[in-house]
Amino acid sequence: MTSHRIFLLTPEQVMARRAALVDLLIAVVEAGASVNFVQPMTRAKAEAWWAEAFAAHARGARLIFVAETDERLDGTVHLVPAPQENQRHRADLAKMLVHPRAQRQGLGAALMRAAEEEACRIDRTLLTLDTETGSAGERLYARLGWTKIGEIPGYAMRADGSTTDPASFFYKVLAPEG
Repeated sequence: MTSHRIFLLTPEQVMARRAALVDLLIAVVEAGASVNFVQPMTRAKAEAWWAEAFAAHARGARLIFVAETDERLDGTVHLVPAPQENQRHRADLAKMLVHPRAQRQGLGAALMRAAEEEACRIDRTLLTLDTETGSAGERLYARLGWTKIGEIPGYAMRADGSTTDPASFFYKVLAPEG
């Protein structure tokens, strides 16, 4: 089990953790995670991506959760509520990042549980996500009760740019609060 605190950041807390979140994204991409980037993962690329994410968070279009100890930030996951009027019951989970030094400590599962609880709180009862087929993430999501609906071959390039790999798509139906 983890000794990390898992919580939803306020916009003010996001800015205070800007450098740590940039460092986290760089670390996971450089370690080979397939999270939309190709190596080398430069600080400029990471800062640009986070600037967009922070702006969406400030608008309420993205909710950013973190896993941290007193000393460091080791993980994040984002809950992205669907903006469409006919999909107000749905959200995507994105940017599940756990620093290589903190993997296999239960952070991914703890982050997912926090995001799922918040989704229920804001009446989002259908969650979706995609992940690299065969990854630790795919095994985690299956273990947490997510339903795999299929794979798309050659969906995304590996972080090292060597090949394209399939992606697996998952959903989870949550019980509404109350």
